[in-house]
Amino acid sequence: METAVNNAGRATPGEGLDPEQVLELGRNVLRREEKAIAAACARLGDSFVHAVRAMLDCRGRVAVTGMGKAGDIGKKIQATLSSTATPAYCLHPVEALHGDLGTIQSQDVVIALSKSGETQELVSLLPALKNLGCVVILVTANPEAHCAGLADIVLDIGDTPEACPLGLAPSSSTAAMLAVGDALALTVMELKNVQPEQYAAYHPGGALGRSLMRVSEVMRTGADCPVVEIDGTLSDYYEAVMRAPRRAGAAAIVDREGKLVGIFTHGDLFRLRPGTIDPERTLIAEVMTHTPKTARATDRVAEALRPMQQYRLDELPVVNDDGKLVGLIDIQDLVAKGFSAFDDQ
Repeated sequence: METAVNNAGRATPGEGLDPEQVLELGRNVLRREEKAIAAACARLGDSFVHAVRAMLDCRGRVAVTGMGKAGDIGKKIQATLSSTATPAYCLHPVEALHGDLGTIQSQDVVIALSKSGETQELVSLLPALKNLGCVVILVTANPEAHCAGLADIVLDIGDTPEACPLGLAPSSSTAAMLAVGDALALTVMELKNVQPEQYAAYHPGGALGRSLMRVSEVMRTGADCPVVEIDGTLSDYYEAVMRAPRRAGAAAIVDREGKLVGIFTHGDLFRLRPGTIDPERTLIAEVMTHTPKTARATDRVAEALRPMQQYRLDELPVVNDDGKLVGLIDIQDLVAKGFSAFDDQ
């Protein structure tokens, strides 16, 4: 096989690769990073407990700071904290030294990241943070470093070799930093007893938010939920759906106590034989669907969607524990929020 040549006349690096060698190289990187995380795990002790307590007692926010790759890891830790009910923000050390200290309050807890513990920007910043009254947690591979002496709590991740073939690019150390950051954030989350509904509030968009959404958040109520009493007629149905501010494809049928007894849809209307029905005289009870499928307001939308998919329903009444109507789910609203109408979830 001829070796491919690039525009500069050099051999293309990807030519002649041994797949097994490539896989082994990749696995070696993962093994080294796995060892780094295991080393950090073995070092968890009282300082971790103190750090968690400081975050639970925090009356302000958590600031995460670091330079270079450690700062990039800090952004992920900050994002995890913010999405798990611990308000957090990123603080760039250089910007903080040039005016952004005004962002910080004395009630804040600061998580500082530095493998060496000698990052000059942090050496300059940490005393200022202490002067403000902040609790400082340092995540480092060098618990004897200058920054460690400036921090209130030191989390030692261990000085394991980097996974980089040159031993230079931050890799194993940043993997351990991220793992310790996750351990802090998720331990605090569990001790705060954060519930799925709270978590969903921080993730309103995308599949995650949809999977946790409750029926009460999407159902139509009031004037948007057409209702016809059991002794009403087809004309009453026309009037109810036309009166609804939002286009409605069905009306719920209730008894005098407001309990759901049936549903009538546009599809049911179209299936009636033309010319044989007098809307003024035809009772809705004669043509409605009895004992329809229902949902509860506290159900997750994903659960309510299953019978709609299974039975090809465009509308689903929502009832309370007494069987009284409280709302109506319309498939149009679910599609607008990103749910797939009749695909498996």
